[in-house]
Amino acid sequence: MRSTMLVTLATTVAGLLLAGTASAAGGSPGGQSVGDPYYPTDGNTGYDVGHYDLRLQYQPSTDQISGTATILATATQDLSQFSFDFGLHTDSVLVNNFPATYTSTGSKLVITPSKTLAKGSTITVVVRYDGIPSQVTINGEQDWLRTPDGAQAVQEPHMAAFWYPANDHPTDKATYDVSVAVPDGTQVVSNGTLVSSSSRLGQTRWNWRSTKPQATYLTFIAIGKYDLRRSTGPDGKPVINAYSTAIGANHDAAVASVERTPEVLAWESTLFGPYPFEAEGGVVPGVDFGFALENQTRPVYTPGFFNAGADLSVIVHENAHQWFGDAVSVHHWSDIWLNEGFAAYAEWLWSEKEGEGTAQQLFDYYYNSAPASDPRWQILTGDPGADHQFSGFGVYTRGALTLHALRTAVGDDAFFAILKAWIAAREYSDGTIDQFIGVAEKVSGKPLHDLFQQWLFTPARPSLPAGVATAHAAPVKPKSVTEIDRTQALLAQSQR
Repeated sequence: MRSTMLVTLATTVAGLLLAGTASAAGGSPGGQSVGDPYYPTDGNTGYDVGHYDLRLQYQPSTDQISGTATILATATQDLSQFSFDFGLHTDSVLVNNFPATYTSTGSKLVITPSKTLAKGSTITVVVRYDGIPSQVTINGEQDWLRTPDGAQAVQEPHMAAFWYPANDHPTDKATYDVSVAVPDGTQVVSNGTLVSSSSRLGQTRWNWRSTKPQATYLTFIAIGKYDLRRSTGPDGKPVINAYSTAIGANHDAAVASVERTPEVLAWESTLFGPYPFEAEGGVVPGVDFGFALENQTRPVYTPGFFNAGADLSVIVHENAHQWFGDAVSVHHWSDIWLNEGFAAYAEWLWSEKEGEGTAQQLFDYYYNSAPASDPRWQILTGDPGADHQFSGFGVYTRGALTLHALRTAVGDDAFFAILKAWIAAREYSDGTIDQFIGVAEKVSGKPLHDLFQQWLFTPARPSLPAGVATAHAAPVKPKSVTEIDRTQALLAQSQR
């Protein structure tokens, strides 16, 4: 997955948002931040969302979106006021069927219900809205991508607020119904299963459903002219792949890659545990926006991944995220190694399986290719900072190196047991690096604090125990390196 460079806001602004306002009689306002250190305005407190129902209309010719978001939540405090992350124009708000007052700051929709919402009570919020998402800027970002035949709502770590009101942080997951009407002949692709599509009065309405908890940034829509291919995978789950009719010369290479998704997932299930979701597939749009993203059940791949032919590394990478990032999400964005290091290491394991270079050979190559003087070792993989959150070497490669160091230290049986135990312990929730270390120590029976401190939190090239790697003046290059490097360069492209 990838993201554009993001703006870190001033700590003083974060403090104000966290503080909220003074308690009101009969309740108090929810906070306008969850306190993520990288993105201090993200998310909101005072409630927990259980379900989003989005019923929308979209016009590709004008980029106009309109419709209704029905949000089901539970109050986690006596709540006199609450907020969503949202950048479009709000027309009206109902809370439990009563009109509510609201204000919009351009990044937050602040709602005051007609009466205080009791802690533990259920909340139904209906927001009617409209706007042109490509004209919206939130905290310096313009993440909605308008295309010649539609749009792409695909980005990380922020995307939701450009097209629906949300508690936009991975710690508040929910299920989804996404229904979008577009002109006949245009397709809408989203997460989960395609419940139905039907045409009426020149409009086709596409209805998608996600039944497992899903982070807001992983919820996407791809709108345009697509060839939808539907099948059933070996596990009996529905497979829906979508290929833009405008991919061009990369079409066949894209199909030759994405159509192998069920094969890749079946193999990854042997390593990480059962596939955690109800459907699978992939999307290749007709525009080259420079990255791939692990949207839950259905990753999106920019066509550039297939410039040199089929690319199984990126299929392996994004689908490994279905476990590491989707089923178990980051608690704070500083925990990004739990997503990217694991997906990058999955590429190494695929290389090992395919006989194109063992994980040990890849470890030797990448470790010895970056001398101790290389400034990339200064990035803390376990806390890289918002500006280096998607660093190709600092997070992806050093993240994979870390996992191989762990594998070497505990042995294969314990290593793969750790991966499965981590998913089982935190599935459909979120987790921290410290929690992962705890699982690793418990499963392996070994003290691992020093290993992780050296590999994740020390700004230097870690030293190696005897026999872990062979030093080469000119590192031996495994066959898989070319594809892995090309894939990683695209995954981290907009950070370079």
